[in-house]
Amino acid sequence: MRPYETMIIFDPEVEEAAIQESLDKALEVVRTHGGTTGTVDRWGRRTLAYEMNHKREGYYVVAEFTAEPKASAELDRFLVLADEVMRHKIIRVPEKVAGRTRTRVPAGARAPAGDGARNAG
Repeated sequence: MRPYETMIIFDPEVEEAAIQESLDKALEVVRTHGGTTGTVDRWGRRTLAYEMNHKREGYYVVAEFTAEPKASAELDRFLVLADEVMRHKIIRVPEKVAGRTRTRVPAGARAPAGDGARNAG
């Protein structure tokens, strides 16, 4: 079993009930092919980086799952055929990253610069 993550952008004109139904069917595709579903993070309506299908917004959902490559291919096929899906992307999560929880950096916090080594300048 391999860990995967998929981002799905749904058409914003579709009702939330239809989005939920399509998402449930997509996760069921994973389960019927021997996979297990993980967290599902609904980001909601967001402005797109560029216009797609004459639309400027999309409904974003990120879902994690573990499965064999065949299940991932079936999910990809399902999402391509789903009318309410504008775009999707499935990525295989590297083993060293899989299972980690995401940490959010506060808006005012800065990331540490460099590796800690300082120039003696």
